[in-house]
Amino acid sequence: MRIVVTNCNTTEAMTKEIEAGARAAASPGTVILARTPRWGPESAEGWLDSFLSAAAVLDLLRGLDEPFDAVVLAGFGEHGREGARELLDVPVVDITEAAAHLACLLGRRYGVVTTLDRTCGLIEDSLHAAGVAQNCVTVTGAGLGVLELTDERRTESALLTAGRRARDAGAEVLVLGCAGMTGLDRKIATMLDIPVIDGVAAAVRLAESLVALGLTTSRAGSYARPLDKRRTWPH
Repeated sequence: MRIVVTNCNTTEAMTKEIEAGARAAASPGTVILARTPRWGPESAEGWLDSFLSAAAVLDLLRGLDEPFDAVVLAGFGEHGREGARELLDVPVVDITEAAAHLACLLGRRYGVVTTLDRTCGLIEDSLHAAGVAQNCVTVTGAGLGVLELTDERRTESALLTAGRRARDAGAEVLVLGCAGMTGLDRKIATMLDIPVIDGVAAAVRLAESLVALGLTTSRAGSYARPLDKRRTWPH
């Protein structure tokens, strides 16, 4: 099985971190193909970045010339998943949606800890569109930008503080709301004594399940194939 995992930004170092997390979660025999968009924002932190990121990731996906069985979109709360499902004939799993669905299996209420407060609205909208917002009690910013997550000690401290706020708000399960937080789930879970879900790991496992079951996106209605027309893409 071959799964393409797309970073939502152009920072190659983050793609490498996402790739490592995806490979750690994948089953034996699953090949992870981590890919970075050719253009777009260096980090996605707001509406403008998110729309640019979505277009750049779709551009990346349409140009893939290697075989793959599923796609994982490693951008938390970013736009583009619906377009990718129209575009591709394989399962497309968004880390936001995947993490939230798993959280709903582990507790009645979950919370999301993300990077900056400015991204909370994006995530709330994404959860609403995926039909899992009603179980989310809070989306809490940790006060760190995406590119600041490389400071592991500072990131851990910020996540713990934000995670405690989410738990105090009633969260029974915590979701890490950025692909750049991949790999910190178990450490934070131990410190907070509640389940913590890494979106990249959740999405990889769900993608594997869909492929193994022979399932892919429905073409009956919402995700019908794009209309045949001329579209101009960046060169």
